[in-house]
Amino acid sequence: MRYGFTTGSCAAAAAKAAAYMLLTGREKTEITIETPKGIPYTARLVHIERGERQVSCAVEKDGGDDPDVTTGALICAKVSFGESAEGIIGIEGGKGVGRVTRPGLDQPVGSAAINRMPREMIEREVRQVCEAADYRGSLNVEISVPDGERIAERTFNPRLGIVGGISILGTTGIVEPMSRQAMLDTLRVELNQKKAEGFDRVMVSPGNYGLDFMKQAYGYDLDKSVKCGNFIGASVDMAVELGFRAMLLTGHIGKLVKVAGGIMNTHSAEGDCRMELLAAFAVRAGVDQRAVRKILDCTASQEALTILEGTGKRQEVMELCMERICYYLDRRAGGKLKVDCIMYANGFGELARSRGAEKWFTL
Repeated sequence: MRYGFTTGSCAAAAAKAAAYMLLTGREKTEITIETPKGIPYTARLVHIERGERQVSCAVEKDGGDDPDVTTGALICAKVSFGESAEGIIGIEGGKGVGRVTRPGLDQPVGSAAINRMPREMIEREVRQVCEAADYRGSLNVEISVPDGERIAERTFNPRLGIVGGISILGTTGIVEPMSRQAMLDTLRVELNQKKAEGFDRVMVSPGNYGLDFMKQAYGYDLDKSVKCGNFIGASVDMAVELGFRAMLLTGHIGKLVKVAGGIMNTHSAEGDCRMELLAAFAVRAGVDQRAVRKILDCTASQEALTILEGTGKRQEVMELCMERICYYLDRRAGGKLKVDCIMYANGFGELARSRGAEKWFTL
């Protein structure tokens, strides 16, 4: 299946090309960047507009074999000379790029919804052009999406408190094909490999963040780990089928809290009761009703954690949540697999762990 490229990669490519044309005076019809995944991306440039003080161009978003609502959208970049002589690369969002209005997201309230990794990609690619052109001044980069506001109505952005457009996203820079069967087949292959290599215990995580957390927090060998995507239940089933003795599930609260409600496919299309579950555990922990109502109004788990932190009950609520996560994991395993779990959140670190989780780092 064919890779696609994220809105972040498109923005970085357009910004690099606009910077090149501004600083060299030469027109560019295609540009290549290096994605964080290490896969190069060569983008074709459209809607080029050149002036003495600014240049703009656009890249059409290509979702590969896993198209989403942003596929075909024009991701535009306008690069202009800045007033500072300190080599600052300013990055801002224009028309069709959302604005953050609620806490708990990747960017602070009031900022353009251009996430951290795309910002790093844009700055890195533009700086490469500055160095090649021997330019030491500052540049301003504005990312826009002409049809972004309409596209955003078909995303979760309005619910998350991102208004006015889409988000510029991507941690790896590429869009990996996400067909259900392809992911399940990949999961089975990776688990099979671990078993063939002699492992009788396996660590799984929904995504890259969970694997990175295990590496940073515990120095865990990522070669022993498997990424399971949203398929929590399927990973348990396969581990049982392949004869593993134990499994450690580690992930962000935004995914794992769903398991506390018995949801074993954590894709948003399958169900989302994160706030309802957190509110229920908060009630059980004796959190006052006013705070519980605030939790129910949250859109992001990080925001709910901040509220719980203020009540002094966060740890108790997280332990209640972990208790139910373990209940449903054990029920899915049917006594044929010992399943442990660690749950974390950005900015909070580890939130809760099952009783046997520490043994994974002492054996």
